[in-house]
This record gives sequence, structure tokens and C-alpha cells, in this order.
Amino acid sequence: MPRFECFDKSDACAAPAAWDATAVACRGSSRAVWDRTRAHNRLRSHLREYYPAVLEAFADKREKLLAREARAILAIAPTQAKAAKLARSKLKAAVKQAGRQRRIEAETDRLLEVFRRTWLRQPALVETAMGHQTLALLGQLEAACKACDELASATEELFLQHPDAEIITSFPGLAALTGARLLAEIGDDRTRFDTARDLKAYAGSAPVTRESGKSRRVSHRRIKNSRLASTGRHWAFAALTASTGAHDHYNRRRENGDRYYAALRNLFNRMLGQLHHCLTTHQRFDEAIAFAPPKPSPLAAAA
Repeated sequence: MPRFECFDKSDACAAPAAWDATAVACRGSSRAVWDRTRAHNRLRSHLREYYPAVLEAFADKREKLLAREARAILAIAPTQAKAAKLARSKLKAAVKQAGRQRRIEAETDRLLEVFRRTWLRQPALVETAMGHQTLALLGQLEAACKACDELASATEELFLQHPDAEIITSFPGLAALTGARLLAEIGDDRTRFDTARDLKAYAGSAPVTRESGKSRRVSHRRIKNSRLASTGRHWAFAALTASTGAHDHYNRRRENGDRYYAALRNLFNRMLGQLHHCLTTHQRFDEAIAFAPPKPSPLAAAA
């Protein structure tokens, strides 16, 4: 949480630290993402009741109804009846207005084919009333998406002013927004975590061992900073394609029997220790050092 050290605006009062501003912006950005998810889920649930065509049209899209094309088409065709009567030129204009630059003709033809299929329909008056509700829910989703974009931009701008931003973004898989979320949860007090092990326990990436008598069980931590753990999963996933060493480490964990999330958590655990070291020693990430091949044991070398 941000630190409040002074309440007046005199010159003696220091300006808010970059970390304080980043932490506040990150929390606001996270809440905006949650609001956007809720608005998306409400809209999708409503469309399931009377407008299956638009759900089918964007079922294969990664962003689903959050895609700009989906929102642009819902704005001009909030009901199945209007979607089936859309002129090709109007649909093409909506696709272009949404920002699509490639395969516009093919995408327009695909959407027309989906909308003009035979679908189960509500009575005409009911469908019209539900269309009005769709426009209201769409307005809420648009506002939530705009808030997300603005807060994400502000968070990145504030984060890049922090002196540790250069070190954090040097790690594979960490962009400005993800790095800002990590910094917001870790803090910029380098004495807060004496060792990397303390930070790993705080993030929930380090396993915990429970022993009782002759029984011994090793499992992942459930008591942790959930925001940091969530950001760590995204970081580890992004690092798989950004770093050869990270990908090789993940593959070794899978070959040793780890499941998908366990292997990702182990990769996050390793890279979090590397981050702690780099922040403590004020040096950038080095792939050759971070994922150097293990040295052969003396016995193996002698053989």
C-alpha cells in the first residue's frame, strides 16, 4: 500500500515516490480489469438468451466479445434480425472501423455467412426489447474497456519513471504493465525480503513441506500474495516464448513429471529468485548467466 508521510503541500514535503504512484495506479488498473470482466460476462450471458449468432461469430477469437469488431457489430446490430439484414458494405465498414487491416473481405464474408444462417429466435417484440438491453450492457462494457486502457497507459507511464523499471523490464516476459504489477506487490524497499527465499514464500512460488511423525508432504503454498502469484503465472507463460533458457527449464520440469501449472510455478520461482538478485545488486538480466547449463559433478568429470 502507498506510504503517506506528509499531508501539507509545502516544499519540505517530498513528492510522492514513483513506487507509491505505481502501486496506486496498479490497484486501479486491476479493479478496472475486474469490472471489464464482469461487464463482459453479463453481456455474454444476456446474448445467450436470444442472439447465439454473434457468440458463434466470435467463438474462436481470443478476446471473444471484448474484441473491437464484436463491439462494433453489436452497436449496429444488437439483434439477430438486424444482423441477418446487414448490408455487406455496412458490415465491412464496421470491421474496418474496428481497426482490422488484413483480410477484411474474407472476414466480412465469414461474418455474413454466420449471421444469415437459420438460428432459433425469440418473438420479434421480445427480441427488440432484449436488443435495447444489449445496447445498455454494451455501453457499460465500452466504458469499462476505455477505463482499462487509460489506467493501463497511466500505470506504464508511472512505472517507467521508477529507477528499477530498467532492471525489471530486462527480464524475458516482463513488459511495462506486468513489471509494474510486480513492483507494486514487491515494493521498492530492498530490505523487506532478506533473501530470495523470503520473497518466494511471499509470492507462493516456493513449495511448503509439512511433516508429522513419519509422514512428509510437499505441496504448493495456499497462503500467499494472490496478486503477485497471478502476475507470476502470466510472467512465466510469457517467458516461455521470450527466453530459450526459460523454455528449456519448463520442458525439464514437465519431463520430470510436473503438471502444467506446477512447471509454470517452478519457472516463476526460479525467475523470481533471479529478479531478487538483480534488484539487490542493481544489474540487468543476463540470459547466459541466469540459465547457464549445470556444471558436471567431479565424479562425472573424472569418469
